[in-house]
Amino acid sequence: MKKRALRGTAACLALAALFGCASPALQVTEVGSFHVGGRAVTLSGLPEKELTFTPGAPPLKLNPNGDFEVESLYARYTRLANPKAKYPLLLWHGGGLAGTTFETKPDGKPGWESYFLHAGYDVYVSDAVERGRASWARYPEIFKSEPFFRPKKEAWELFRIGDTDSYNTDPTQRTALPGTQFPIAAFDQFTKQSIPRWGTNDAATQAAYDAYVDKVCPCVIVVHSQGGNFAFNSALRYPDKVKALVAVETSGSPNPDTFDFARVKGVPMLWVWGDNLGKFPFWGRISAAQDKFRGNLIAAGGIGDRIVLPDLGIKGNTHMLMMDRNSDQVAGLIDQWLVKQGIKQ
Repeated sequence: MKKRALRGTAACLALAALFGCASPALQVTEVGSFHVGGRAVTLSGLPEKELTFTPGAPPLKLNPNGDFEVESLYARYTRLANPKAKYPLLLWHGGGLAGTTFETKPDGKPGWESYFLHAGYDVYVSDAVERGRASWARYPEIFKSEPFFRPKKEAWELFRIGDTDSYNTDPTQRTALPGTQFPIAAFDQFTKQSIPRWGTNDAATQAAYDAYVDKVCPCVIVVHSQGGNFAFNSALRYPDKVKALVAVETSGSPNPDTFDFARVKGVPMLWVWGDNLGKFPFWGRISAAQDKFRGNLIAAGGIGDRIVLPDLGIKGNTHMLMMDRNSDQVAGLIDQWLVKQGIKQ
């Protein structure tokens, strides 16, 4: 395997002289996927329907009753032949999105999944309950509320790409925040990732995430936005399995007045924030709540570090840090922090 790795590196260097080469080829030992968590449900008493599933086929009676598996989580993983990190890195997405958040960026450039693989981590990317390949379940028999959807305007402004009321249906008439790092030409491509979500599935989602951690960890969790609350709770349940937690612009967390910080004080945590938080009262409230949570962790004897990118002179980052033009720079700071925690040599 070492000889193959050396040959791959040599070939890459040779090609670089002619065409350029961003990084050596990955030496991968396994790529796979699985569903985890969920529960069995039996439905009865629903009326049959007659449907034609495809043009030219005869009608078929559909009986919606029977046994189903619902509320599981989907995960896909890539394991390296010779990882540098002691533990795999799990990438957890935010609200109305799925694991695509961390895959190829909307502008076509490599995302954080690729970055952290090249940095020497085995990487797992997941779709939570109700998202992506985790699939849906019937409403209202299983999911208890109807789904809701994020309009483009909400994504443009809530994610701090543009200021309030700066969105326009016509892309040429949208006004981005000055110096934004988000590739605005790829914004419409980004919104193709939007997925319906439900407001009544938190308990099922938490149960699936807990089953996920129990199955694949010890691990490091890198979590974005709405996913933060689930990650903190999984760390509380499995403090021996979560070796570090990186909260990237996390929008939620358990109640800091009742959370058992003593139980997780051995789990080092890092908060990462982009730019322009002060321009939006919503984000000001979120960051203040997270600072209280982080402060309580520190008071309990834990590690609660924080990176505020503008304080480092890194300007223009949005809520979607992993899609911004300088996403590799941000990932590099996370990698450096994990090295300091002894996660990687």
